[in-house]
Amino acid sequence: MTAMMQAVWYEANGTAEEVLVTGEVPVPTPNSGEVLVRLHASGVNPSDVKARAGSRPMGFPRVIPHSDGAGIIEAVGTGVDPAMVGRRVFVRNGQWRRAMGTAARFIAIDAVYVHPLPDRVGFETGASLGIPALTAACAVLRDGPVDGDTVMIHGGNGSVARMAVQIAADCGATVIATTGDMTRADRIRDVGAAHVFDYRDPDLVGAVRAAAGSAGVTRIIDPECGANLATSIDIIAEKGVIVGYGSIQVPMPELPFLRMMFKNVTLSSILVYLLEADEAAAYAAIVGDMLAREVLDVPLQERMPLHEVARAHRIVETGDRTGAIILTTACPVLPRLVYSGGSGYI
Repeated sequence: MTAMMQAVWYEANGTAEEVLVTGEVPVPTPNSGEVLVRLHASGVNPSDVKARAGSRPMGFPRVIPHSDGAGIIEAVGTGVDPAMVGRRVFVRNGQWRRAMGTAARFIAIDAVYVHPLPDRVGFETGASLGIPALTAACAVLRDGPVDGDTVMIHGGNGSVARMAVQIAADCGATVIATTGDMTRADRIRDVGAAHVFDYRDPDLVGAVRAAAGSAGVTRIIDPECGANLATSIDIIAEKGVIVGYGSIQVPMPELPFLRMMFKNVTLSSILVYLLEADEAAAYAAIVGDMLAREVLDVPLQERMPLHEVARAHRIVETGDRTGAIILTTACPVLPRLVYSGGSGYI
């Protein structure tokens, strides 16, 4: 008899209430090079709710959503070290170009997409790491050490940016952050920012230059690269780097090439899903080390059972969060639907 597991899925794009289904599907079997992870928690990211709403083609008749999760390796496929069984891990890329994400009791996934989770770190924290933590680490460290540099991080209250503040500060950088909500500025200072400014300040360029001193800002990290590009070019020091990991507000910005050229500025982008395995492992090790030393704060806003997935998606869609939204995958799913893999539900 086929073993079944609790899961969430959708078969068409649409609103969370319209398309998300909770029920049971077959437990996957790890193929060659894969591990089977018994998930304890699944993280809900903005990219997950956008994908469900239709931001990218489904490509599959049925999708189990979510890229991030955490749990324990239950079994391994051929070519994978059997010693990995029993290890605590966090999962990334669960639903990137795949149909089977982390909103389920189990996931079978390539072994390069799981990373060690320190023993003292809970699974809910682990499920908050994949996309935001590795994006943050890459944004800070992709071009080398930042010890002694001044790094500016826009949107410091966002999940990625707040982790980037902590990673940059832990690596020896002086961090300048911006925010659109100065009532939360202390949250950013508390995790390592030396200065926090309102990004709408008409004198932002002057304020940042004064805070940075003679060496200037050598690296700018930005979730809205297009909207801030002109200001960032004014701020960045000669031979500095501007790193964007998003540009929703202005997806096709005007590129002031000559201004960049005469500062010898590098403009680069990050898509965390496309990290090479060795890069991702290195960034995951940095994140794991900070967690083990208890110097990485990963706030949790709310946890809820798997069958409340639509509510979780709605919370993430509002964009006004102070922490991760986590589904606990061990909770019962109601109502009980069984996906038959062909003609519908039993």
